[in-house]
Amino acid sequence: MATTEDRRETDSGIEIKPVYTHEDVAGLELEAPGEYPFTRGPYPDMYRGKPWTIRQYAGFGSAEETNARFRYLLERGQTGLSVAFDLPTQLGYDSDDPRAAGEVGRTGVAIDSIADMEILFDGIPLDRVSTSMTINAPAALLLLLYELVAEKQGVPPDKLRGTVQNDILKEYIARGNYIFPPRPSMRITTDLFAYCAERLPRFNTISVSGYHIREAGSTAVQEIAFTLANGLAYCRAAVEAGLSPDEFGVRLSFFFNAHNHFFQEVAKFRAARRLWAKLLRERLGVTNPRALALRFHAQTGGSTLTAQQPENNIVRVAIQALSAACGGSSWRTGGAFGKRDLGSGPSSAFPAGRWDFWTRGDAASDISSVSQCRVLLPDDPRVERLTYDRGYEVTETGQEILRWSERFVDEVYAALAVIMGRIE
Repeated sequence: MATTEDRRETDSGIEIKPVYTHEDVAGLELEAPGEYPFTRGPYPDMYRGKPWTIRQYAGFGSAEETNARFRYLLERGQTGLSVAFDLPTQLGYDSDDPRAAGEVGRTGVAIDSIADMEILFDGIPLDRVSTSMTINAPAALLLLLYELVAEKQGVPPDKLRGTVQNDILKEYIARGNYIFPPRPSMRITTDLFAYCAERLPRFNTISVSGYHIREAGSTAVQEIAFTLANGLAYCRAAVEAGLSPDEFGVRLSFFFNAHNHFFQEVAKFRAARRLWAKLLRERLGVTNPRALALRFHAQTGGSTLTAQQPENNIVRVAIQALSAACGGSSWRTGGAFGKRDLGSGPSSAFPAGRWDFWTRGDAASDISSVSQCRVLLPDDPRVERLTYDRGYEVTETGQEILRWSERFVDEVYAALAVIMGRIE
């Protein structure tokens, strides 16, 4: 947090006033939860109707080791799976490729063939769990292997539920794990939209990711802007391919980061929902409420954790995860407190998982009320003001976060258009 004698700011440069009153929210439009533009949540009842999915990110070493971890998590109440793949798999290399030396199984599970995928999900009925796969450049291939494993289990494609990340644009922006140039990569992405619409109608075809952009050093507002600009680029590419945004928009999901500044993060999630609904309706003519309502997965910020005194990371993860719940996440991943030094074993990940169980039970109704309410806390309009208010440091006067986020979306999208036009 930046401070001066008479000014305090969040890590994203947003000024924090000494006190907030109802004058700060006078005149703001505050619709009911589940109504356009969905500031207060995509559903009228939020967690009172259905709690968020518990989905710990897991994957390491061999398919056998990761399968054992999946079973461990499911036996202890986890309601979904989230697959981490190693870097060779993410880049399309087999484990025995010389270029994969030293990286096999390090950041996730190594998958080289359908045999590996069968081992990965051995004994796990795929019609009873939803599966998120963090895979991008080879997403179509990994999803096909998943579908074939389900077929061998006797599960029809239309019964499969889950999400494939399939967000190649953020690889060019923040991570670098791409295989093909931008234009053919976008073709593969939109082809997967069409394939899933026909074969896997319950599968989310993309998770447009701001998480990695924030981890690469962006502010909270830049995270929104880059992510929504990427989402808009995917939507326009899909429309150009003949797909209807009212239909494929229902299967879009987003992936955001949750950092330490609690009120800023809650406001960020709300602002993202509001701006996305506005972009789709005004620029693409979307009318389907289910397509307009942004749904997102949040993961606690890995870059905020420390290798020193790692037990303190438990507090950081708890605050970050609470901001995601209060911001209306549909599913969430809490980081292991030892993640910073690669100590993400069962004992390290245990506290984050237990936080999910506690909040889904004892605190779910309270959190649902908080995520929907007009103000975050009684007589405290701070989160509403932050949702609308200043948030991007390049502005001279600090205008409203939504206006500047939308302007920044346009700038990012224009840059993407230039890249797509120049790089074939």
